[in-house]
Amino acid sequence: MAISCAVGMEMQEPKTNGTLATGGTAAGCRQEREGFLPATTHSPAPARKPVQFLDFEGKTSFGMSVFNLSNAIMGSGILGLAYAMAHTGVIFFLALLLCIALLSSYSIHLLLTCASVVGIRAYEQLGQRAFGPAGKVVVAIIICLHNVGAMSSYLFIIKSELPLVIGTFLHMDPEGDWFLKGNLLIILVSLFIILPLALMKHLGYLGYTSSLSLTCMLFFLVSVIYKKFQLGCDVSHNDTVVEGEKAPLQAFNSSCEAKLFTVDSQMSYTVPIMAFAFVCHPEVLPIYTELCRPTQRRMQAVANMSIGAMFIMYGLTATFGYLTFYSSVKAEMLEMYTQEDLLILCVRLAVLLAVTLTVPVVLFPIRRALQQLLFPSKAFSWLRHVAIALILLILVNILVICVPTIRDIFGFIGSTSAPSLIFILPSVFYLRIVPTEVEPLLSWPKIQALCFGVLGVLFMAISLGFMFANWATGQSPMSGH
Repeated sequence: MAISCAVGMEMQEPKTNGTLATGGTAAGCRQEREGFLPATTHSPAPARKPVQFLDFEGKTSFGMSVFNLSNAIMGSGILGLAYAMAHTGVIFFLALLLCIALLSSYSIHLLLTCASVVGIRAYEQLGQRAFGPAGKVVVAIIICLHNVGAMSSYLFIIKSELPLVIGTFLHMDPEGDWFLKGNLLIILVSLFIILPLALMKHLGYLGYTSSLSLTCMLFFLVSVIYKKFQLGCDVSHNDTVVEGEKAPLQAFNSSCEAKLFTVDSQMSYTVPIMAFAFVCHPEVLPIYTELCRPTQRRMQAVANMSIGAMFIMYGLTATFGYLTFYSSVKAEMLEMYTQEDLLILCVRLAVLLAVTLTVPVVLFPIRRALQQLLFPSKAFSWLRHVAIALILLILVNILVICVPTIRDIFGFIGSTSAPSLIFILPSVFYLRIVPTEVEPLLSWPKIQALCFGVLGVLFMAISLGFMFANWATGQSPMSGH
């Protein structure tokens, strides 16, 4: 449909100065844009011409786009990176983290290349262009499940941590006071913080809250570094406790030797979690849509800067957290510090604020996927915009409150959706969408894309294998986005 419309436009209305003149055929093809996207053409010649996106005039600056994408990358898994380093070793961890960052950048390159070839800036529409309507439905479902899982994990953190933080500040018992119940607090946070931000018309408006979220995580990083030098190695001489116990950590940290490379049983699920440390692909194309002066090079620069910044933050957090507690570090690193420490309480509050401000950014791709799926030819409607956000938040709140095992369920979904979004779908889109006149099937770029997709299938199989093994043995894997 898109190709035939584009050809008809080219035959009836020739290009003038790089743009298409409007006509009857263009009006007939307007449904193909589905509210967001144009049906553009590419030259049959091997050399591609730059595609002009006519669907939306982006106004979000480069810096705000970096903040939004960085906020989408950063997840609750940052609290467990020191634990991952303890079970992989410093050098192996940093090398693996660098490889994952480079692979994520390459994955975004494949997505942006496909978008530039066909003039489409929506993940769901790339699925339709590659596999027809069924591809669009599958991609939309994967995005919705993955991001709903991410939202539920963030609300779980708020539900479990916020009552403890507030209770400690007020010197009250979270279990005894009804207004400190986690279920009530996540409803209030969703209603008065998350929902108003989720009602923004454009994702670019969240750049300011994303910058605040990143500032909170920067405060977390600075505090971890400070605590390393404050506590030093001989933790038996400070008052650091574990899980509120009164005993010092001397029994937990008998050695202050850092392991450069190690392999143990816990590595079985720390490595897959690291593999998904840079998941941001559902947000890439919506941010690309709203970027001012959008070009593939400019959006790739946004992605590279965001991934680079998160690589530095991840690496420093893991290194200094590990060098503080060494092999005794827990999956939730903040549990290693004394609960009465005012600085650590402020850090916990900052992490909770960062997690809360990330939820609206994650919600935007779900709403866009649902609009593409259910209302493809409808114009923007505030009623529909508000209703989808409200229904999503109500659904996620019900899941977090009423289904205690929902975290395990979304752990399974994440093990399938994350490799699909990062590895499999971008490579398959590239193989299917980029024409053979531009890149022959046996060309090196397409062979690379094929290998990349195979790597995603392997990651999915390994993640599911480790998850089933943990379930079979009764172990609880560390969680995080």
